[in-house]
Amino acid sequence: MKKVKITVLKTTLDEDLANEYGVEGLSTCPFHEEGQVYYADYAKPEGFCDEAWKAIYQYVFALAHGAENVVFYNHDWTDKPGCAIVCCNDGLRPVIFKLEATDIISSKVDNE
Repeated sequence: MKKVKITVLKTTLDEDLANEYGVEGLSTCPFHEEGQVYYADYAKPEGFCDEAWKAIYQYVFALAHGAENVVFYNHDWTDKPGCAIVCCNDGLRPVIFKLEATDIISSKVDNE
């Protein structure tokens, strides 16, 4: 199993939806900032948003377990093997992540 590099590409706020449905003073995600980098295998990195992890972990798992040559969704989503552009499930202030396969071997063992 290898580590997957997770980079925060963009934090967003849909102002129209936030004005209609959000709490007063809602702003971009308080957990992540553009440019942050995490490394993961099958476990959520420390400090990573729980809800964001639920939305992206299946891609992290695939990349950590050998999908470094895969182009996701039959070439109609991204064109780079071993890379996925995904976002969390917050409809008002989604965070966009880039996931990349790496050659870094995970030090974790499946039965730990």
